[in-house]
Amino acid sequence: MKFKDYYAVLGVARTATLDEIKKSYKKLAHQYHPDISKEPQAEEKFKEVGEAYATLKDKEKRAEFDALGKHNSGEEFRPPPNWGVNQNQSYSQQNAFDDIDLADFFANFSSGNRHNQQSRSSAISGQDYELSAAITLEEAYVGTTLDLNFSVPEHDNQGQIKQVPHSFKARIPQGVSNGTKMLLRGKGGKGFNGGLNGNLYLNISFKPHALFRVVDHDLFIDVPITPWEAALGATIQVPTLENAVNLKIPAGSKSGQKMRIAKRGMPKQNKEHGDLFAQIQIVLPPNLNEREKALLTELANASTFNPRAHFS
Repeated sequence: MKFKDYYAVLGVARTATLDEIKKSYKKLAHQYHPDISKEPQAEEKFKEVGEAYATLKDKEKRAEFDALGKHNSGEEFRPPPNWGVNQNQSYSQQNAFDDIDLADFFANFSSGNRHNQQSRSSAISGQDYELSAAITLEEAYVGTTLDLNFSVPEHDNQGQIKQVPHSFKARIPQGVSNGTKMLLRGKGGKGFNGGLNGNLYLNISFKPHALFRVVDHDLFIDVPITPWEAALGATIQVPTLENAVNLKIPAGSKSGQKMRIAKRGMPKQNKEHGDLFAQIQIVLPPNLNEREKALLTELANASTFNPRAHFS
């Protein structure tokens, strides 16, 4: 991937204090704000300084960035495997402003500037925003509708900043994957001078489930069985996200063995399904009664099986 020097983006030294970083960000964000700047690349630069600030203002993220070492911007480099886990690379514009006094940020947005802005004939698109939404596996399995309520900083034609509430329903289709980024057109910031509204990007994640684990579109479930079911074989019921199914346990099954239950995993957008994998776990009774102890003693005395024969 290509390296981004966040210090160079903000025009500060690597030893800059948080106040220096914040001061530079406020200056650059105002300079490149799409509602103010006439530069053709203003919106891209505005997002870039916001991304840099979102990383450098956070002590932990800044330390991880510093650990990458010094590289030239645009230089190809190979980050460590965990790079990006705690980094907000696709940062939200709303989060970038979370410790900035917006009234102060636009304090020099004078009445003269407001007049010039209103008289501009070019259309200005609204800002894009990002939200995260966690849904259950059951909701992802059949699809669901989410009530989204959030606020974003916007300024009116007089240049006054205020938090504007947004509320709407978002349809999450069946077949959505964990980590999917959905595009909701026109649900972002308000456009100006006839410009289109911005977009909202909705990052979908799955809530942890009590029984199932998800890998792509496949589901995994741990299935406990008794020693005698493993030794003699059995037919047991295994839950799915729809209803329970019968699973045949072959005689001589081993702990850790995986058994595939076809097309009982998560749905795909083409209406096909992944698979459900049942992982066998042999479980001993927590407490043995006298009869069970006697039977196990009889088995121990009668059996010639030695699982440790290969030791000798």
